[in-house]
Amino acid sequence: MTDPTGPPYLRIAAEIRRSIADGRLRPGDRVPSTRQIAREHGVALATATKVLNRLRDEGLVHARPRAGTVVAAPAEPREPAEPPDPAQPSDPAEAGDHTPASARAPARAREPGDQPRRRGPRPSGQPDGELSRDRVVRAAIELADAEGLDALSMRGVAARLGVATMTIYRYVAGKEELVLLMADAAFGELGYPGEPRAGWRAQVERAARTLWAVHRRHPWLAQLNSLFRPLPLSNLLAHGEQLLAALESLGLDETTRMDLQVVIYSHVQGLAVHLEREVLAEAATGLSEEQWMESQGPALGSIAATGAYPAFSRLMAAFGRDGYDLDLDRLFELGLRTLLDGLTVLVEEP
Repeated sequence: MTDPTGPPYLRIAAEIRRSIADGRLRPGDRVPSTRQIAREHGVALATATKVLNRLRDEGLVHARPRAGTVVAAPAEPREPAEPPDPAQPSDPAEAGDHTPASARAPARAREPGDQPRRRGPRPSGQPDGELSRDRVVRAAIELADAEGLDALSMRGVAARLGVATMTIYRYVAGKEELVLLMADAAFGELGYPGEPRAGWRAQVERAARTLWAVHRRHPWLAQLNSLFRPLPLSNLLAHGEQLLAALESLGLDETTRMDLQVVIYSHVQGLAVHLEREVLAEAATGLSEEQWMESQGPALGSIAATGAYPAFSRLMAAFGRDGYDLDLDRLFELGLRTLLDGLTVLVEEP
């Protein structure tokens, strides 16, 4: 048992460890962030960081891209060694993979070491020889979701499908066409079933939140679509149609409708673009967002101490030890509400 008089980080780690052991925190569940730990237990961020590092060292938690620190799947218990049975295949690839599904990493969080072996089953779950353009596109989306758009290559998609690289070119002309097909498929995953909601604001909120959910699923989408060079994708236009139809009911002229559609889409894309950037930054530096901010604390403190930026200094002092939690979902809702409140004033002006 942990000594109750020991270092605070050991006591806090023991509490989280108990929550994992008794099932309150299950594999895949997020554990408290360093800022949450600091706030709830009244400790410094450095102490909170020690808590998570301790749990990582014990194999109880691990970092998952775009999700934070989550509970790790329990290691499968080893059976006592038995003499080999001549009737059974000696190659695990021939015997099949009997690892429980709960112990396998989700496809979107798959690490390089988790890629299917050459002789193992294909990740698509379809029989050999049934390759199609749709399977190629889905495999490419899975790769981009897991590793980012920069990691996408024809070779990587082929490896995920267990085929030769040149085989992929039977279904797509090249990477540029593949990316367009990926984007169109991703934008089409969430639609607008049923009758439109009553009122222009509810309709705009529905379209904006659907777009945000799509970008949340596939953060690489935000890297693609330039305002000056919009992608000619039917499924992307379906979201724009929802926005335009809602704005059309307000009696606004065509330029204002187009401007507002661009502003609302830019709000979604402008926040979503940081989802993948943060994952790439963490991979490049080896530091989580919280660890990076902690490392920058002394420099920011020195700037605040100069007195040259009094508003910034007061803000930093107000946050104190707990810091500031940058929550993109909260910022999305705040921005959407602010935009629509302003639009309400615009349309109600005499």
